[in-house]
Amino acid sequence: MKNGMELTIDPAARQARAPRRTPAQTAKGVACAGALALIGLQALAGSPNADQATRIYNRIAGVPPSAAALASMTAAPDPVTAALIATQDPAFYNNTIRNLATPWTNRAQTVFAPLNDYTATVVGMVRDDVPFNTLLSADLVYVADSAAGVPAYSPANNDMYVALDTNNVDLKAHLVSSTQSALTGVPAAATAGVLTTRGAASAFFINGTNRAMYRFTMMNHLCSDLGTIMDITRPPDRIRQDVTRSPGGVSTLFLTNCIGCHSGMDPMAQAFAYYNFNNTDPTTAGTTGQIVYTAGQVQPKYFINNTNFPQGFVTPDDSWTNRFRAGPNEIMGWSAQLPGSGNGAKSLGQELAASTAFANCQVTRVFKDVCFRAPNSPADLTQINSMVASFQAHNYSLRQVFAEGAAYCMGN
Repeated sequence: MKNGMELTIDPAARQARAPRRTPAQTAKGVACAGALALIGLQALAGSPNADQATRIYNRIAGVPPSAAALASMTAAPDPVTAALIATQDPAFYNNTIRNLATPWTNRAQTVFAPLNDYTATVVGMVRDDVPFNTLLSADLVYVADSAAGVPAYSPANNDMYVALDTNNVDLKAHLVSSTQSALTGVPAAATAGVLTTRGAASAFFINGTNRAMYRFTMMNHLCSDLGTIMDITRPPDRIRQDVTRSPGGVSTLFLTNCIGCHSGMDPMAQAFAYYNFNNTDPTTAGTTGQIVYTAGQVQPKYFINNTNFPQGFVTPDDSWTNRFRAGPNEIMGWSAQLPGSGNGAKSLGQELAASTAFANCQVTRVFKDVCFRAPNSPADLTQINSMVASFQAHNYSLRQVFAEGAAYCMGN
């Protein structure tokens, strides 16, 4: 593996992974999901008491409720409705959602990163109930309105979002939606939600081979790093030239390790073949500090180190194929309504966000946020399944997921 993507997986550790369900078991789980959602909602019938409402509010917004909010919540017909009241607090967006999204925007996965258009877009989508399964494909970006008193959006710098941070501007009140195609110069057909924001491009399209965008997208939005999805049974014909077939002079290492990641990764990372990030460098002429899209022209980074294995795959365009639709990673629940292949980042984003793994990842992450723990019991797993079904039934509203998770963990 190349460009910081090295990963050594102990074969014994792979064997110890949780057993995968068969396609029949997956189908059975999907068939039961609607029933589980109904069971979960019925179990949460009845108004929360003051202690429960306060706990819900704290877990969603991170601050105590006002007297008026508490009264509204205890008068609500059920805890989920009460929890949705808590999602109206500006702190839910300025703190909870921002802290949820910020680690997705940087390689260190730290919450202590500056606000940028990636994070702001997640905040705006949650506030406006934009279907979260468009996160990786929409022609969308959230920017500050004119009343915020900050610099205008620029595709070449992060000044707008730094000023929002510096001035402690309320994101709930001052974010408005726009389109990337209108602001960045990337054609609408080439936009891919947060993947083509400046924040994502500066972190994952800079230098390298664009495999980082694939890896961190899988980590951030399907909760699966390379080690958990590696599969040595996929054909190696789309692995690029820069991957040596005899690392350290040992060909068996390629066959038992490298192929497991690259055989699935390289065919999907090909979707990013026309993207780059032109980093700002005051010492170098022509640097712009913005995302670059070269329609029909593969970026030179796809051909670096092409003498490592000259017989390897030479990237001709941005066509991609999801080879994880067969084999052990079929368990990720790929949509039967999509073809599993296409061109460019937008169609790949649609493929990833339509998977069961995407929905389960968002729900499990929210559960941990509002319950302060990972799901660890049969009841918790039933609740996760219920919330996944509800997430899909409510047009992928992440606010609804927060409300249901907080209601489940409100205590007796």
